[in-house]
Formats: sequence, structure tokens, C-alpha cells
Amino acid sequence: MSDTTHDGAIVTTALPSPDAGLKPAELAAKYGLSVSGARPGLFEYVGQLWGRRNFILAFSSAKVTAQYSQAKLGQLWQVATPLLNAFVYYLIFGLILGAGRGMSKEVYIPFLVTGVFVFAFTQTSVTAGVRAISGNLGLVRALHFPRASLPISFALQQLQQLLFSMIVLVLVAVGFGSYPSLSWLLVVPALALQFVFNAGLALIMARWGSSTPDLAQLMPFIMRTWMYGSGVMFSIKEMLADKPAWIAEVLMYNPAAVYMDLIRFALIDGYDRSNLPTHVWFAALAWAVLLGVVGFVYFWKAEERYGRG
Repeated sequence: MSDTTHDGAIVTTALPSPDAGLKPAELAAKYGLSVSGARPGLFEYVGQLWGRRNFILAFSSAKVTAQYSQAKLGQLWQVATPLLNAFVYYLIFGLILGAGRGMSKEVYIPFLVTGVFVFAFTQTSVTAGVRAISGNLGLVRALHFPRASLPISFALQQLQQLLFSMIVLVLVAVGFGSYPSLSWLLVVPALALQFVFNAGLALIMARWGSSTPDLAQLMPFIMRTWMYGSGVMFSIKEMLADKPAWIAEVLMYNPAAVYMDLIRFALIDGYDRSNLPTHVWFAALAWAVLLGVVGFVYFWKAEERYGRG
């Protein structure tokens, strides 16, 4: 406001602001302001993620296409890589070490190939998840989108690769005497549960990897240990028959072994229920729900911190 003194001079006096004394947080709340990149509520976050579903699908498909674009055989390496691994494991563990004890050749070779393919699904989902944020910082810092889109899209990429590889897996099963039957339909729910488990684990690894990039260098050793303890190349039950029973029980209920055994049971005629732990479907569901929910919430908790380091 303005006032005039006795000598005619005009003096301007500022009125006190109605916002004087408000703290920054109170001032922001009054005018509906929020921190840029602030974490949304959990259900709002789920809605945002669903709204980006086309991006997730497109991003995962693009990654599949680009992965072997520089190789002459292209996408054939999606199948050739795990198949070559299975061949090497068969030479070492099957022929030299006799890891297929208790199984005929017609059962052991499909058993081994299935284990390699299915474990690779989890292995590559986890290793890709570690770098999902730290390896895409340009994208994370340039665009606003739910960051969970990245690890989930990497898990989806690995699922697409596995589905392509299933063609070879089916040919191997048929080639060794396991023909299509109704039990083959069990592959669908088993892979769906494994995908949820893998996505949850990839979300956890993505958060850890965003703050600890060196974790990516450690993961190959962790995954190799997990592979040897999951019965990829041998039957846990047969190999540990002379050890305390609880050791085999623990190893058979580890999630990698659970999902491998479910798919082996579905595809291989000679691999019956006696090779499965009790309540195996409940275990598969429990692992998927536990890791899926915990992994998603754990990743969401740090949403506002990704890309700011």
C-alpha cells in the first residue's frame, strides 16, 4: 500500500504476505505442488505401470531383436546357446561323471536339456535385472515413466526367448520318446508362475544394482552356485540318496528346482510324480506370490531415487 508524508513524499509500505511463516512443505501443500519425480501411491503406481504396458511389450520385443543383430545366425543363438551348454554338460556330467544315475538315456537327455533351458530363463532374467536401471540411466533420466517397466520388460524379454527355445525342447522330448499329451498343458501355468517369480527377483536385483553397480560382476558366481544346487544336471534325490534327507528336501524346494521339475514332469514321460517334492504346485505358487509381491513393493519404495545418483 502507499502513504503520503507531510512533505508530499510518497512512501510505499508492503503488506505482510498471507503465506509468511509457512514452511516449504506447507506452502507446497497449499498450492497443490509436489516434488518432481516423487513416488506415487502403490495403487496409483500399478495403474501407471498398466498404462505403460504397450511400452513394456515393445521395449522387450526390441531387446530380443537387437540382442543378436550383429551375429550372422541372428535369433538362432537364442536356441543354440542353451543347446550348446546342454551338450557340454552332457559330455561332462552325463558321460564322464555319470550324473544321470537312476535315469535312462531317453529320460536323462530331455531332463538335462529342460533343466538348462528353464534355469537359463531365471538366470538371464536376474542378470538383466541387475543392470535394468544402472544400464539405462539415459532413459531413466530423460523420460518420466514407472521405473518398474524396465526390469519387468527384461523378464518378459527372457520369456519370449524361452518360448522360442521351447520349439527345440519339444523336438528333443519327442526325439527321445516323450510324445504330446494332456500333461504338456501344465507347462503353461508352470511358466506363468516362473515368470512372476523371475520378475519379482529382477525387481529386487534392479534396486540393488542401481546403487551397487559392482553387483553385476558378482552375479555370475552366485548364479553358477545356484545352478549347481538346483539339480540342472542331475537328480537331487538320486545324487543325495546317501546324505541326510533334509538336505535333498531343502534343495528340491528351492524355486529354480521347483519350476524345472514341474516342466520336466509335464514334458518327459519317464519323469513321474515320485521325482517331485510333495505339494510342489503350492510351493511354485508360494514362491511366485512371495517374490512377485515383495519384489514389486521393494522396488516401488525407492522409485524416486532411481537415476538421481
